[in-house]
Amino acid sequence: MSTKRSDTQMMNKSFQSDCENCFGLCCVALPYAKSADFAFSKDGGEPCKNLQADFRCKIHTDLRGKGFKGCTVYECFGAGQKVSQITYQGKNWRDNPNLANQMFDVFPRMQQIHEMLYYLDEVLRMGKESSIHETLLQVYEETELLTDLCPEEILSIDIPCHRAKVSILLTQVSEQVRAKTRRGKQQLKIEKGATSGSLIGASLQGAQLKGSNLRGALLIAADLRNADIRDSDFLGADLRDANICGANLLGSIFLTQAQVNAAKGNQQTKLPEHLQVPEHWLNED
Repeated sequence: MSTKRSDTQMMNKSFQSDCENCFGLCCVALPYAKSADFAFSKDGGEPCKNLQADFRCKIHTDLRGKGFKGCTVYECFGAGQKVSQITYQGKNWRDNPNLANQMFDVFPRMQQIHEMLYYLDEVLRMGKESSIHETLLQVYEETELLTDLCPEEILSIDIPCHRAKVSILLTQVSEQVRAKTRRGKQQLKIEKGATSGSLIGASLQGAQLKGSNLRGALLIAADLRNADIRDSDFLGADLRDANICGANLLGSIFLTQAQVNAAKGNQQTKLPEHLQVPEHWLNED
């Protein structure tokens, strides 16, 4: 049973992957196709060839070098250890093959629930200034309770319905946050582009985009070097290979470590304090 969270609680560690306490669920349950992100294809439910008997990845320290960039930008938000240690009480799929298929179905649903909790936790850490703070707190606790259900109950949850409920609140918070800042000169232009997907490969070097709504924007391979993107909404934005070297993303909301890992940046890129500079950025100019 969950306990009422503190309003001063910082980023909950349970929303970060803990591979040591997971049975390699993302390496088995999820399918992927051979591409620039994966060196070979595999079906859902099929263990990756790199997964060892101890559920650790044998090429973990060189995933990018071995052609598995996609693995370095995936984030389960702590769903892996939750399913492994709580939902299935430490019973792994290798020793309990009768549970395997169900476990592989539960995992991606738990990932979606934990992702919602991650975003709700983020806005609650902003403090009580939001006019919908109490509603956010209530929905957070409702969402957290879903993670404690048994496997059969988790599989029966109407995920899209609950996500829609959370999304309405996150949209309201986004509007409140962005309304407090002076919007960049290109803010309306980029919002229009985000809805059409025309920002793939876009040239936005040095653009003034402060306070933009980049929700769901396809920024794949976009040039955002030295752009001012402070106080912007990045929920669901695709930043694969986007160049954010020297860009300022301070104050941005709904930006995840996975999105940052997917982008190209450097030590001059300014990130929100809860996010880390990826190791592969250290060699960028």
